[in-house]
Amino acid sequence: MEAGARPLSTPQITATGDRGSEPGVDRVLLAAPRGFCAGVEMAIKALAWMVRAFESPVYCYHEIVHNQRVVERFEALGVVFVDSIEEVPLGSPIMLSAHGSAPDVVAAAQNNGGYVVDAVCPLVTKVHHEVKVRAGKGYQIVYVGHEGHEEAVGTMAVAPDSIHRVESVAEVRELPSFEEPVALLAQTTLSHRDWADVLDATKTRFPDMWVPGRSDLCFATTNRQSALLEIAPRCDAVVVIGSANSSNTRALESLARHAGCSRVYRVNGAEELPDDLSGVVGVTAGASAPEELVEAVIARLAPRRGVEEVRVTEEDEYFPPPRNLRDLINAVDAAGTFLLGGPVQARPPVNDRSIHASDVLASLD
Repeated sequence: MEAGARPLSTPQITATGDRGSEPGVDRVLLAAPRGFCAGVEMAIKALAWMVRAFESPVYCYHEIVHNQRVVERFEALGVVFVDSIEEVPLGSPIMLSAHGSAPDVVAAAQNNGGYVVDAVCPLVTKVHHEVKVRAGKGYQIVYVGHEGHEEAVGTMAVAPDSIHRVESVAEVRELPSFEEPVALLAQTTLSHRDWADVLDATKTRFPDMWVPGRSDLCFATTNRQSALLEIAPRCDAVVVIGSANSSNTRALESLARHAGCSRVYRVNGAEELPDDLSGVVGVTAGASAPEELVEAVIARLAPRRGVEEVRVTEEDEYFPPPRNLRDLINAVDAAGTFLLGGPVQARPPVNDRSIHASDVLASLD
């Protein structure tokens, strides 16, 4: 089971018979992997710990992840999401979002005087490091990313004088003819379709350019797209669960359409489902969508012949919380054990890996 997923109560079946002819949904094909990725798991659990460790309000620079329901859940607990560190009162606890922040934002947060946790996804950190190294070696960097996306904004700020964002083949053609060597990097949440054409066009323009040995595309994004492509040709309709500002969710929506599915719906929750779905319905979820939303969608669809989960790979990646937060958690745990009269040295270690972020969110209610 992928990180963050919980067993569905709906019975699972493996039959692959003909699509039902009766009104209503006959069967659900459930893509796996789906939902929370390792980076989102880490970020949500980290913010949940901050909510428990500090008095309200806790501040977060940008949305912790791009999911409307997750953000609303934290807002109800007193988390304040801001677009500038200047909005944060001096000395207040601050979390930096999973999408990565510009170096000047990180510095401003650290200078604000409060406890700072940087919940950036390690895969984004890898791209930031590549930008810094290549720029330091005199490269001009072609960066494939969506304009205005937090990850792209933060990455470009690492070396603003050496990086050039593109999003289409036409924009690649408009790039100058660089005298310096060229490197190609990308936003981690792009779809293969977004990436492939631009990659080919850039290679044509700069045949000697440097590319990383391993793709910058997030493994979770790739896995969710592969799972969707496995089920889409068998579906009368596809439901993609996730928010409109989630790049990987919109990529899934686009991919389902390109796969030939005539009815594709992106929904924030079950209440947004159309009432006339029938036959075989595919269901998947973007990397920042909680599993509880998947369960609610399937309950609303109420397939007569149950659910068939179609899994293309297993995911066991785990990103631990930032070290300073782990130290805080252990200190709080030790203090609590001591105050209760327990043996501090003999207490069991805090093991967040065994706890799913979806369950953490539910427990915050």
